[in-house]
Amino acid sequence: MRLLLAEDEKELSNALVTILKHNNYSVDAVYDGLEALDYLQAENYDGVILDIMMPKMDGLTVLKKLREKGSDLPVLMLTAKSEIDDRVMGLDSGADDYLTKPFATKELLARIRSMTRRQAEVTDNILRYGNIKLDRSTYELSAEGGSFRLANKEFQMMEMLMANPKILISTDRFMEKIWGYDSEAEINVVWVYISYLRKKLSAINASAIIKASRGSGYSLEEKP
Repeated sequence: MRLLLAEDEKELSNALVTILKHNNYSVDAVYDGLEALDYLQAENYDGVILDIMMPKMDGLTVLKKLREKGSDLPVLMLTAKSEIDDRVMGLDSGADDYLTKPFATKELLARIRSMTRRQAEVTDNILRYGNIKLDRSTYELSAEGGSFRLANKEFQMMEMLMANPKILISTDRFMEKIWGYDSEAEINVVWVYISYLRKKLSAINASAIIKASRGSGYSLEEKP
């Protein structure tokens, strides 16, 4: 799951990036509102954490512009202020949730899980292709031959493939979406996870396979 973190306090930002990556999120960090808006318009994210008080453009303005464009991206607002009016303004502007600094790490992670889970419920919670199903809420991949609960990155790769059946997804796209731009992971990690998924699909007697196109990427196809 890929998040954008917009927080101008660099020490706090670095700490949050470390925490989120440790919990299997891919994170891009920006330090002002204009940069946040640029990233949100150019890239695909599963959620955004927005500080309200930021230079160049405040978080509320970023949020309003995002919603004006019709985006329903889950947004968690962060602020040092605790006044009720600020909370109301954030929620009225289209935020999904609100967290006041300082906050506990466990609470932040719970809020992120909650807002992204609600987003999954808005879309189809079950992806289907052939005889296989992927439950977005439980990470369970199943077919008539059994089921597996996928690890985080396995799930994200399978979700991309099942949401775009028969469409070639490049290795670079997997890297950008799942590992993030600043990841130190080697590109062959994509092949490793594809291998894991192929073994699981075979084990549950799936009617679909992950097809490789040499030098291009992978697609989910029906077995010939």
